[in-house]
Amino acid sequence: MLLDLQPLILSLKVALCALALVVVLGTLAARLMTARSFWGQSLLDGLFLLPLVLPPVVTGYVLLMLLGKRGAVGAFLYQKLQWEILFTPTAAVLAAAVVAFPLMYGSMKAAFLSYDLQLEEAASTLGAAPNRVFWSITLPLCLPGLVAGTLLAFARALGEFGATVMVAGNIPGDTQTLPLLLYERTLSGDDASAIWAAVLLCAATVPVGILLVCLTKSRGRGG
Repeated sequence: MLLDLQPLILSLKVALCALALVVVLGTLAARLMTARSFWGQSLLDGLFLLPLVLPPVVTGYVLLMLLGKRGAVGAFLYQKLQWEILFTPTAAVLAAAVVAFPLMYGSMKAAFLSYDLQLEEAASTLGAAPNRVFWSITLPLCLPGLVAGTLLAFARALGEFGATVMVAGNIPGDTQTLPLLLYERTLSGDDASAIWAAVLLCAATVPVGILLVCLTKSRGRGG
């Protein structure tokens, strides 16, 4: 066998864990930003979208500074819990979540802004609790945006390289994801393994692209 499947399995685990974080946090952040206007909203919106425009290696460097033993977050976790995040699979999950977050956030923000708020107001007038309104009216109306954001975030997390190598390293059997393996095998001249790594990445991400195209076409027909 030309390539160990362990990096693929790790990549899928990292991407799925990151996706769980991103779906929840991205949806909540988008809801916060569209529910009402408040001071500093534009600044916060720009902060949420910042990982989308920053080079991934810069995002990774910022995370490295935050999560290190002398960083604001890393120092607290190490002193209070004796928990080191850097160069662990947890660091890979956080890196993937940070870079994928803007895609989920942007998709859900657009979805929240696209439906008629009067539907929520009508449901509230009829006595529906806010939680019930959100789950039974708001979220179903935003389902296409939720699906699109989930697919985009998953693909981005699965292919993450720059931020991951900064905070998780490239430790075979521990933090070496498939993109990192592809990079390593390319540098070492192992073209056969590099090709297999690329094929596996494409096999995992191309279906996501196909689903996105199908979703876009179905929404276009619906419009």
